Amino acid sequence: MNWQASLSDFRKSIRGQVLVLGDERYDEARKIHNAMIDRYPAAIVRCAGVADVMTCVQFARKYNVLVSIRGAGHNVAGTSLCDGIVIDLSAMKSIHVNPLALTVRAEPGVTWAELSRELQPFALAATGGFVGTTGVSGLTLGGGLGWMVRKHGLALDNLLSVDVVTAEGAFLTASATQNSDLFWGMRGAGANFGVATSFEFKVHPAGTVLAGMALHPTSRGREAMRYFREFERNCPEEYTNNVVMFRPPTDLPVPEILHREGAVGIGGVYVGNLSEGECLLRPMRDFGAPATDTFRLMAYSEAQTMADFLWPRGSYNYWKSSYLTGLPDEAIDTILHFFATAPSQRTVVVLEHDGDGAVDRVPPDGTAFRHRNWPYNFLVTAIWTNPDETDENIGWTRECWDAMRPFLADAAYVNYLGEVGDDLVRLAYGANYDRLVTLKDRYDPTNFFRVNMNIRPSGTRLQASA
Repeated sequence: MNWQASLSDFRKSIRGQVLVLGDERYDEARKIHNAMIDRYPAAIVRCAGVADVMTCVQFARKYNVLVSIRGAGHNVAGTSLCDGIVIDLSAMKSIHVNPLALTVRAEPGVTWAELSRELQPFALAATGGFVGTTGVSGLTLGGGLGWMVRKHGLALDNLLSVDVVTAEGAFLTASATQNSDLFWGMRGAGANFGVATSFEFKVHPAGTVLAGMALHPTSRGREAMRYFREFERNCPEEYTNNVVMFRPPTDLPVPEILHREGAVGIGGVYVGNLSEGECLLRPMRDFGAPATDTFRLMAYSEAQTMADFLWPRGSYNYWKSSYLTGLPDEAIDTILHFFATAPSQRTVVVLEHDGDGAVDRVPPDGTAFRHRNWPYNFLVTAIWTNPDETDENIGWTRECWDAMRPFLADAAYVNYLGEVGDDLVRLAYGANYDRLVTLKDRYDPTNFFRVNMNIRPSGTRLQASA
């Protein structure tokens, strides 16, 4: 029987909404962060709870329907949408804070901004998310970089347990003591093994922090980036610091030279003793007489969202990302050259220093997320609003990437990958890949969950090569 013929009964079994083409809310429900992804799913199921998720999986399995999983819809590669059934978790937004135990439990529709707001009254924060619009679910399952990563590690390093609906439509909990093999895989490659329906995290004291950026015009960008290279080598782990290159929006109140040339921002978030932070960051804030200095004391919930304006929802996005083996002057010059020639005024280039701290203290095979020891993570995010400019922006990004190849590591952060492909997945998981295949064989041998950065089970890999 065709599954559409059973859709009426399926609707009755769902507490949430089942949307199909022609329904009033369908078109809005199929939109995600990246406007380049323009798909028309056969059905979008906006789940109201775990029972809806289990019902969706069982229904799709019965009729052999392709499924994808959507949390906040922020993944730039568009893996949250497919042509079959979208299991949409965006309405599942429950958050429970336990300030005595220093834990928080969140459902998969929660964003990092929402989680930070709930934790702020308790002067607590969860580590994860450089951008508040990013979903807790997707970011954690693939890694979880954020503004406290050097002090407290990745989001997945702070994950205590996760509830999962498996490819069989069953419910289980994964933790260090329950289904520990699955818990290992969920921390870095989680989209491959099931639908995560609840996350329990350790949280940390972080009421008021020192955060911001020293902004330099691009004409002084080389000096600023060379200073960053030296400064970050001796930074305590209380300070997570990045370089961000962007062209300030016209309504951003910064000196005219930054609007004219573009900005090279050096900054981040200091979580620790604030007077010590003021002393530590003063040399960096004073270096090179920056055009403006935005550092100030602020709530962590504000700091966690301070860069949101750079990545607006609904724009066209094309990303390239990899770790760097180092940051020689030649790499700095290449980055600055291509930023200056970017065809779009909205394009953002990021250089992250995430290591030399808590991330490095977890062994590479301690979780599915492997790449913990590279000095920098490099990310190019081409962003534009006119679809007629798509080819130009993609071409520029690829040209930039080709020029940066001499400095790239054979490794990648799965959450920043802008495209899907077996080679990229292997780069992301490195020597952990074979162990992940074994886990996939156990929990999803038919590759039911395959609209993702996919770990192919042994059987389907043999079929693909036949």
